[in-house]
Amino acid sequence: MNAPWKPGAPGNRDAFNAFICDDAALDVLRPVVIEMGWQPEKCNKGGLRNAVQSLSISASPNILMVDLSESGDPLSDINALAEVCEPGTVVIAVGQVNDVRLYRDLLASGIHDYLLKPLSPGQVRDALGNAQAVFASPKQHDPSVAKRHISTAVIGTRGGVGASTIATSLAWLFSADEKMPTALLDLDVHFGTGALALDLEPGRGLTDAIENPGRIDGLFIERAMIRANDNLAILSAEAPMNQPLMTDGSAFVQLEEEFRQAFEMTLIDLPRNMLINFPHLLSDVNVALIVVEMTLASARDAIRILSWLKTNAAHIQPIVIANKVQSGTAEISKADFEASIERKINYTIPYDLKAATNAAKLGQTFADANRTARAGVAIRDIAKSIMGVGEGEIIDDKIKTKASLLGKLDLKGMLSKKPKGQDGAKQPATAKA
Repeated sequence: MNAPWKPGAPGNRDAFNAFICDDAALDVLRPVVIEMGWQPEKCNKGGLRNAVQSLSISASPNILMVDLSESGDPLSDINALAEVCEPGTVVIAVGQVNDVRLYRDLLASGIHDYLLKPLSPGQVRDALGNAQAVFASPKQHDPSVAKRHISTAVIGTRGGVGASTIATSLAWLFSADEKMPTALLDLDVHFGTGALALDLEPGRGLTDAIENPGRIDGLFIERAMIRANDNLAILSAEAPMNQPLMTDGSAFVQLEEEFRQAFEMTLIDLPRNMLINFPHLLSDVNVALIVVEMTLASARDAIRILSWLKTNAAHIQPIVIANKVQSGTAEISKADFEASIERKINYTIPYDLKAATNAAKLGQTFADANRTARAGVAIRDIAKSIMGVGEGEIIDDKIKTKASLLGKLDLKGMLSKKPKGQDGAKQPATAKA
């Protein structure tokens, strides 16, 4: 089940515990429990309410059998049990209602099995044997079990280039179209828009993680993250502006570790200043999307970020994305931009104000609200490229430049130069060269 861990290591938990309403069922259960090598004293008189009261102050057993016979609303009561039952506990329910729908709902809620009264020794023996096998089997987080995972950091060279729009769109595409369990981590703690783009409340999950890194585990992830759909969970925040970000970054690293165990895809909306303060955030990232705009300042910062990645995170495959591109209005041409950063622009997303407005009005991600738009198609192509990197494809779009038109270090100076006359004075703007 999924309640907070209580003091004490998992190895110190009881192997078995039961809360049964009637003596007849207890008389059937106790001999089987002794046969399994467990203590018959762990078979308690009382139903689900007794189980909730007991487990709220003590550690959960490995295997728990609980009687629902006195429960008026079994599903709601099972949810109450989940609040106090620790992760990893295998729960077997016992009841007297013979209803297929109830059985399916109980299994969907996390119950391992449902036994119908009156109990028989063989029935109980089989159920406990199966539960023991499930508990002993490798868990999802077992390091010996190979699991696919792709971690992608989305980094904007400047504020407003649309990195968050791309991050949320990709997260949605992976979860909704590819059906991949996906996590979106928005690390703009004060002004993040990850939840806002999906018309959700961010909650306190991320701020709680920063304040209490020791609490971060699989259970914390399950409770703190906000569900956008069946496969997408979001962790973001809107921390008060009078609350500075006081952390050494350990919480972020721990979150990434838990994401690797729980999801197949992680999207990190990573503000560029995080590279300076917490460089270790990229230690296990596979792909970095560098989102740029066709401006002088963005070219300069793209050069710096790409250089930083080459020096500090050489294992990452960078993908350069030019966003909000308008033909004929850019400060720098695509050829000059690529010459300056010595790398091709992998993807170009056209500027589409109408599409952006449509997404905002619908409370949907850009890619979901504008599937047929050119910009939406470009984002889907980016998603395919990321999945290709996860399958071993190598992106190498570096280009050799003889002499960059703009130059790597003096972009602004080169652009600001204007033609001069023979006497050295600047010519009027209308003069022809």
